[in-house]
Amino acid sequence: MRLAGKVAVITGGAMGIGAASVRRFVAEGCRVLIGDLQLAPAEASARQFGNAVSVAACDVTSEEQVAALVDLAVTRYGRLDIMFNNAGIVGAVGPIDTTPATEWKATTAVLIDAVFFGMKHAARVMKPQGSGSIISMASTAGLMGGLGPHAYATAKHAVVGLTKNVAAEMCHYGVRVNAIAAAGMATPMVANVLTGNPNSIEEAKKILAGASPLKGRAGLAEDVANAALWLASDESGYTTGHTLTTDAGITIGATVNKPHFSDYEPMIRESGRRGV
Repeated sequence: MRLAGKVAVITGGAMGIGAASVRRFVAEGCRVLIGDLQLAPAEASARQFGNAVSVAACDVTSEEQVAALVDLAVTRYGRLDIMFNNAGIVGAVGPIDTTPATEWKATTAVLIDAVFFGMKHAARVMKPQGSGSIISMASTAGLMGGLGPHAYATAKHAVVGLTKNVAAEMCHYGVRVNAIAAAGMATPMVANVLTGNPNSIEEAKKILAGASPLKGRAGLAEDVANAALWLASDESGYTTGHTLTTDAGITIGATVNKPHFSDYEPMIRESGRRGV
């Protein structure tokens, strides 16, 4: 019960990483308010958990709606301990010279503005209580170039930078601010990119497993939920301003079937004995 007595707001909690995080948080004793525009799956998820989970319609690109979501959590549950800015889209795709400005702005509205709104209004509540954990979804595309579309990569770099800056301010109030940089995980959003069908999770797993450096293992929504759980819990109480990767080693240079020096260790050892 690592989150016993705590209250969380999770944006984009209806599906994928958000839904997995709702399940994980509730299993650890947390009460959760889901903010999402996909009300049907969000409410179906909430019904599994009784009074522990509730749902509110929220367009995360609207500061007024994000502020109202935070206020609703406090009104309904009495406090706010965890803000998980999870809602996201792939957004604008294509070469830089053909990316429409309207699509660029729509993408950054969801991936940057919404995170700013979530941090701002969570801070408004958490500062007076002297505690709290703000978590935002970044991406490996926010740590390295070439891992996502231009608008997406730009936005995720912004999330990493904003996380560091806000953490530097909020640590003086006992509030921690961290991010998670995930690789492509087997979620409906990624499945839609890979297969054209958001429901083809198993097919997406096979594709992702083939591209994973970690023994051919696909990344799952639950992997990110576990990372979020740690950042939300008191176990990470001395961690702030950090971007935690869930990426099978991609951002440290691990690639599929790339030899590691340890693969050659027996040969090196034998050559050393022979004086070669």
